[in-house]
Amino acid sequence: MHDLNVLIIGGGIGGLSAAIALGRAGHRLTVIERDPEWSVYGVGIIQQANVVRAMDQLGVLDAFLDAACGFDAVEIYLPSGERVARVPAPSLVPGKPANVGIGRRALQKVLGDSAKALGAAIRLGVTATVLEDDGADDSGGVAVSFSDGSAERFDIVVGADGVYSQTREAILPGAATPEFTGQGVWRYNFPRPADLDALHVYNGPVGVGLVPMSAEGMYLFATSPEPGNPHYPREGLAAAMRGKLANAAPQIRALAEQITDDAGVVYRPLEGLMVHGPWHKGRVVLLGDAVHATTPHLGQGAGMAIEDALVLAEELGRSDAPEAAFAAYRERRYERCRYIVEKSLEICHGQIGKGPQVDNHKATAEMFAVVSQAI
Repeated sequence: MHDLNVLIIGGGIGGLSAAIALGRAGHRLTVIERDPEWSVYGVGIIQQANVVRAMDQLGVLDAFLDAACGFDAVEIYLPSGERVARVPAPSLVPGKPANVGIGRRALQKVLGDSAKALGAAIRLGVTATVLEDDGADDSGGVAVSFSDGSAERFDIVVGADGVYSQTREAILPGAATPEFTGQGVWRYNFPRPADLDALHVYNGPVGVGLVPMSAEGMYLFATSPEPGNPHYPREGLAAAMRGKLANAAPQIRALAEQITDDAGVVYRPLEGLMVHGPWHKGRVVLLGDAVHATTPHLGQGAGMAIEDALVLAEELGRSDAPEAAFAAYRERRYERCRYIVEKSLEICHGQIGKGPQVDNHKATAEMFAVVSQAI
């Protein structure tokens, strides 16, 4: 199928990647994003070797690497602070870094600028209020009413609106919903030491990672048990994060003294989701966290959404019917995404005593072997 009029619901990583992949294939794109500010929290994200490859396939690799910090190893530390391993990470793009850290705002700018350059219309502060799919035959389409009172007809609709996807609720009302895992993640930005040339991972009851994301900056993430899923008010958030790190390795405790700005702390309860049934209904299809939201223990949540976008665009190019393309897309993506969701959750549950402990070193090596395979 060519020259489709496509609506993408959600202007995050998955939605923008879909806009780029579909725009490069010659389709007409509208992206709606409910947040009128199109805001992204200002910490970083790890993008591993398969994402570097995917960015190359999207045609944005140079801009992506210019905005990021590449690294080719992971260092593993004990709770005591002793380093026990430095694991090289294989690159999947010759001559390019295996992994990168990048600020989320910088990543959004790279993807957003590319989507707009390909002709995507970005509409902010708008949601889809009604989706009326009038058939899957050649003349079918989806009539969409928007929250600003406008309406338009599209050939297909892509729901990339995250773990709380309203699109999923609209088309698959009986599908799985997000479940709290028992753990939360804390993030904070720091100046980057000159010798931080790898991802540093500290094992322990509170798992900690240090991620380079630019020449000047890095961020720290910490995963902590959060029984009962407590709410943390903004005031006092820095002190709460310092408290979570009170028994961490000495070098992490020293860093934690710099966590003083409540507004700089990003805390999120960790939730998981895997839709085991269909990922589409008629001419409306879902991708990314809307169908497979993972905890961050393998650093692959965004990567799976980006890969989804590439595969969806490929299958639409191969098929004469949207539903056939959507079914083929899910067939290619399901097992890989299920593996990431379930293995990440195993690590999470092991850390908080809800299951056997998982060897992070072994799990990471296994994950690299899986995601290095072609999508």
